[in-house]
Amino acid sequence: MQILERPSDFDLEALGAGKEERVFRNLSRSQLIEISVLEGECQLSDMGSVVVNTGKFTGRSPRDKFIVQYNVPAESSIDWGTINRPISPQQSHHIMEKMQRYAKTKKLYIQDLAIGNHPKYTLSVQIISELAWHALFAKNLFLSRREKETSPDFVILDLPRFIAQPEFDGVNSGTFIIIDFEKRIVLIGGTAYAGEIKKAAFSIMNKLLPEHGIFPMHCSANIGKNNQTALFFGLSGTGKTTLSSDTDRYLIGDDETGWGEDGVFNFEGGCYAKTLGLIKDAEPKIYEACIHYGTVLENVVIQPNSRMIDFDDSSLTENGRAAYPLEFLSGSVKSGRGDHPRNIFFLSADAFGVLPPISLLTREQAIYYFLSGFTSKLAGTELGLSKTPLATFSSCFAAPFLPLMPDVYATLLVGKLNQNPTKVWLVNTGWTGGIYGVGERIKLSYTRSMISAALRGELPERDMIEDEVFHLAIPRICPEVPIRLLNPVNNWKDRDEYFLQAKYLVEMFKQNEKAI
Repeated sequence: MQILERPSDFDLEALGAGKEERVFRNLSRSQLIEISVLEGECQLSDMGSVVVNTGKFTGRSPRDKFIVQYNVPAESSIDWGTINRPISPQQSHHIMEKMQRYAKTKKLYIQDLAIGNHPKYTLSVQIISELAWHALFAKNLFLSRREKETSPDFVILDLPRFIAQPEFDGVNSGTFIIIDFEKRIVLIGGTAYAGEIKKAAFSIMNKLLPEHGIFPMHCSANIGKNNQTALFFGLSGTGKTTLSSDTDRYLIGDDETGWGEDGVFNFEGGCYAKTLGLIKDAEPKIYEACIHYGTVLENVVIQPNSRMIDFDDSSLTENGRAAYPLEFLSGSVKSGRGDHPRNIFFLSADAFGVLPPISLLTREQAIYYFLSGFTSKLAGTELGLSKTPLATFSSCFAAPFLPLMPDVYATLLVGKLNQNPTKVWLVNTGWTGGIYGVGERIKLSYTRSMISAALRGELPERDMIEDEVFHLAIPRICPEVPIRLLNPVNNWKDRDEYFLQAKYLVEMFKQNEKAI
């Protein structure tokens, strides 16, 4: 549309797309569900959710992601390295030709969709998959195209059952995700995890939008009844989807957002929510959407006979996911757009238990924590054991999906903060009173109360104190939150141990800063 000067170079006819008996284009949600069941790709839950098992891959395969390197000046801004691995045009073309030959004998499901809920910054994308449920996944998550007769800006060829040969194809394994920004093509093979489709599209927007002065963000967005927009940045497991799906506010989008000259806009038309431990009383909107007819449940366990969903069973993976369109979620913003944000929340699940539950950041601190992108992972969570938390730093809270240098996105954030009266908060959705296994996880109800107070302007800077280690501004009081909770040192039985852990985390921040 207006982001790219020309459409994708992909030749749809090379797949034998004229064969109507095996190529199905823009089928409805019900048709795709029907085919998925008949082809044995899925089971249906008792409520009509489409339940699938992605096999070996229950998450992304970051070692298998590549960007085609043409060695042209336009690629100078690509952050080449372990995240953005180069692959030659010849190798990419070789793999594509093999995929085309493979696809000529397979049933194919094509969906003509779009990314970017903005009239000027919409990208048309054509998803071609050999799995009907992958087409359904894409239909649930992406936007409907307004101009279906035009050629797509990008084509994503998704063949999960096509396995590469590393010794001949120049890739690391049988799995690959290859993005070609010159030919406007994405090749995905060797993995049934549908999240690769979603994140490939996000990576595309992260490359193209900065060229137009648009800030692409790995964040959710919602809007209050006063029309004030809020953004929630965070890595997986920090509460981005949960906290933005508030019963008192309206969801713009739960994961990928753009910030332009006229406000923010959602990239997608759906949500991709984690489901493990989902409880109706705690997250009623998400729960209802997850059990809805047509929602895709990835690696979520259902009972063999009753087909009832068990969101507490992690035997397949702890990364069970639900993909559903925003229309399944009550209280979403149909336009997918909002005004410039008045508040931004950086969510970090601190398993060291030392970050304050909420703190107000200066502009300098905001950029520092944005570039740091801190959260923590727990060693051995699949066995239910964890003795030592693992600090995780992901630049801009989105490093795996950023083709450009982190400074590009930080500069865009600086520009937006300088132009708008936006407050930036750091929120610890993790532990307090001790490290994981000793302390307690901060209650979701308390986190919601702190965020609500910030949104209402009830945490004024004049009533804040500075903590001794991180030098963050902490509120003295917050409605519906125990005063003791607000300053983490007060929650530790052993103050010396608190300072030891806090200084240890500070040192890790410093080491990460050197590596950026």
